[in-house]
Amino acid sequence: MYLEQAQLARNYIPICLDRVLESCDLFFHSDPLKIVRASGQYMYDELGNQYLDCINNVCHVGHSHPYVVEAAYKQMKVLNTNNRYLHDNIVKLAKRLTETMPPKLSVVYFCNSGSEANDLAIRLSRHHTKGTEMVTLDHAYHGHIVSTMNISPYKIRKNTDGVHPYPEYVHVAPSPDIYRGKYRDCDHPGEDLGEKYANDVKDIIDKVHAKGKKMCLFIAESMQSCGGQVIFPEGYLKKVYRYVHDAGGVCIADEVQVGFGRVGSHFWSFQIQGVEPDIVTVGKPMGNGHPISAVITTKEISSSFAKCGMSYFNTYGGNPVSCAIGLAVMDVIEQEGLLQKALETGNYITEKLMELMKMFTIIGDIRGQGLFIGIDLVKDRKTREPATEEAEYVLHRMKQEYIILSTDGPYENILKMKPPMCFSLKDADNLIEKLTVALKEVEEKRKNGEFAVKAHGTDKCHNTVIDDEEEIAIQDVRPFSVETITANGPEEPADLEQEDTPTKKAKTSQDI
Repeated sequence: MYLEQAQLARNYIPICLDRVLESCDLFFHSDPLKIVRASGQYMYDELGNQYLDCINNVCHVGHSHPYVVEAAYKQMKVLNTNNRYLHDNIVKLAKRLTETMPPKLSVVYFCNSGSEANDLAIRLSRHHTKGTEMVTLDHAYHGHIVSTMNISPYKIRKNTDGVHPYPEYVHVAPSPDIYRGKYRDCDHPGEDLGEKYANDVKDIIDKVHAKGKKMCLFIAESMQSCGGQVIFPEGYLKKVYRYVHDAGGVCIADEVQVGFGRVGSHFWSFQIQGVEPDIVTVGKPMGNGHPISAVITTKEISSSFAKCGMSYFNTYGGNPVSCAIGLAVMDVIEQEGLLQKALETGNYITEKLMELMKMFTIIGDIRGQGLFIGIDLVKDRKTREPATEEAEYVLHRMKQEYIILSTDGPYENILKMKPPMCFSLKDADNLIEKLTVALKEVEEKRKNGEFAVKAHGTDKCHNTVIDDEEEIAIQDVRPFSVETITANGPEEPADLEQEDTPTKKAKTSQDI
């Protein structure tokens, strides 16, 4: 009876798309999912189908984690108000955060989202440096409000009406992508690509000074997410930070998507590059789905901000419930050993993907760290032409197999994986099994003439190349057509038992 009602809801309760979904960015627009509940690494639709969540880095320690839910419930029963008053949770959470940071990062401001955190980081930088000029990376995304959109080429590149151009004070440096960027490993074998990309930032700074202007900030994720799961070349951030500091600017590490142990080897991704930022912004995983974020900075920068006369107040930032949740998330990360789990499971997935790379030429590159993994799909390994249509096909086929992936990168050809940290080896095997089937289907379709290779210009390395500035037309295969579903899913979760098997050290794609 329940399933019949749910199906009737799909068939007979149409939604008014022009009023509700016109500007919504949903996954699978032609047949979007209605998720009614979730537990651990699994989500459930209104028909009771279980989906393996491979992309939800918001629910960091697992959907509906009972320890986190209980912490929120207990605090909500006692107190939840604005942050005009002292309460223990805000002090405890600030202390826990700063204990994970370099000693100089000792001041915490609490906000509600990554966008708010990055906006505040910009304000802090301006008041401390008195500079105006900002450097961001191409394809970067730092938030949806005006100040952060200005430093988000990922969004501005997609603007079609010309209303949101780059401000004159924003300078875009090349994304340090050694596989698909300005300086590729195939073009510069044996060279220090970290230095080459860092020198582009130095060139921007030199031009800023030549115009009599002053540097304000450099901002970057420590591993670029929307840019296509880009892992920076060794030494890149160290050199960039030195150039920026020498110019009087501050360096901001955006850890909103990549922090809280996702990389496995460290708690924060900037630690991989051995740098100490002046400001760190955190969010998403911090609340496991609850809106909370923070800015962590130095006493010197916070003092400059305090003297500006524009006091900082955020109605909900640092409220008792949000801080209770943040503390609970950090407890779970520690108690369940999630850093080690991310490292072991991530290495296991990466090794399995390397095996698939030997089987399927569509896989051009595997890159990642811990449970932050990208699969670069290409039409041809020599030209590295992005396989955008193929990636879209794989995405939808995996959904049909009840596995949720997503694509990213400038050409939307990168399959990205940022699952909840409780993702198990059993889940990894399921993922690889279904991905193998999807890639085999792509190979067959290629043999039948689908997914044709496009013609491009000459490349110094492989005689053909995709220009980074070239616009690739991507057919929209996701027209809006969806119905409202009102039925609820089943109350009891499916069996969530996880199975552990030995892990092996992952190789890199260079070993293929």
